[in-house]
Amino acid sequence: MTIFGVFSEALAALRFNRQRSLLTMASLAWGVSCFVILYSYGEGFGTALRTCFQAIGQDLIVVFNGQTSSQAGGERAGRRIRLEFDDVQTIRDNVPLVSAVSAELMVRGLTVVRGYRQQSTMVRGVEPAYGRVRNMTMAAGRWLAPEDYTARERVAVIGAKAAEKLFGEIPPVGEYITIGGIQFQIVGLLQTKLQISNYNTPDNQCLFIPFSTAGMFKNIKYPDDIVWTPANPIFRTDAVKQVRSVLGRVHNFSSSDERAVEIIVFNEFMKMIDAMSVALQVLLGFIGALTLAIGGIGLANIMLVSVTQRTREIGVLKSIGATRGAILGQFLAEAMVIVTAGGLVGVLIAWIATSLIPALPLIGPLFKDTSGQGDIHLTISSFAVLTSTLVLEVVGLVAGLLPAIRASRLNPIEALRYE
Repeated sequence: MTIFGVFSEALAALRFNRQRSLLTMASLAWGVSCFVILYSYGEGFGTALRTCFQAIGQDLIVVFNGQTSSQAGGERAGRRIRLEFDDVQTIRDNVPLVSAVSAELMVRGLTVVRGYRQQSTMVRGVEPAYGRVRNMTMAAGRWLAPEDYTARERVAVIGAKAAEKLFGEIPPVGEYITIGGIQFQIVGLLQTKLQISNYNTPDNQCLFIPFSTAGMFKNIKYPDDIVWTPANPIFRTDAVKQVRSVLGRVHNFSSSDERAVEIIVFNEFMKMIDAMSVALQVLLGFIGALTLAIGGIGLANIMLVSVTQRTREIGVLKSIGATRGAILGQFLAEAMVIVTAGGLVGVLIAWIATSLIPALPLIGPLFKDTSGQGDIHLTISSFAVLTSTLVLEVVGLVAGLLPAIRASRLNPIEALRYE
């Protein structure tokens, strides 16, 4: 019997047992849709978590003051290393693997006044490149420009939360405030940052002024830290080594002394975020796979019942010359048709469900953000579809194989006598 003939017989048998076939397909479709939707949820959860973690900076690296742990250049161990503003230019000139770098000065305890409202707000003195390093997205106005830095302009960019406290519903751009008794103009408003990682006060609660202007409040020779980003993620490790080596030459410490200056690579923490996401996806995928397996058990049971009910039919087919391979192929074909149809229906149900289910709030409500950046968005994953299809085909093959083998081994004489 040809392959076409085998599938024709299989389809005819499925049509004859229409209700049983449809119920089996429905159980498999339910399993597939559950697997795809659960996996899509896990993937959406991981994407939202990564987006909020990277709000601090796409590939942020921060250098802090440190203390030597070994002797170098005749200097004693335990010597304090203090970063200087000139180090920023040294890094720019000597480390080509660094694409953007900025000094950062933290000015704490300043009173910021606007009208009758006043707040004690963190003020950060930064360079123009800081916006690129720290993923500063503007909701209104502009970021600090090179001209602001050169001319020591009294301008500021305000975080979303700080703006809410000082201005309420009034648009802050163009308005004036006083910082420590000195008047500044707001030139930009930051978009709300869904920031779940930080190394100081969250950006939403800060004011950002030109680094040169920050000299009105604090000595700018010694920044609190230096922030930078590598030219390419693949050069990150080499860039860190080069920055440490350059600073070692300037401050006379060994390039292998990792405690002399503390370098925090925020991308290292992404491993924990990714691990959490993968763990959730594996858990949800396992639950979906169990649902598929239950559907496979139902399929195997139905196929065994089918063999029992069609024992005399199998005897007739064998008596007129049907080979063991033809019988085996027919029952396997029936199982695979049911599995394939159930899988297609399941993927269709999952696609409709993910299209209709709105974004699920996760981190956005914590920041009163309605942009949807921190929400879980369900989208059909090609990996989930391919995995569920593969699992389903294996389930169908295993579930249909044993009944098919049993049917192919029936003795035709005993089969014809079966009541």
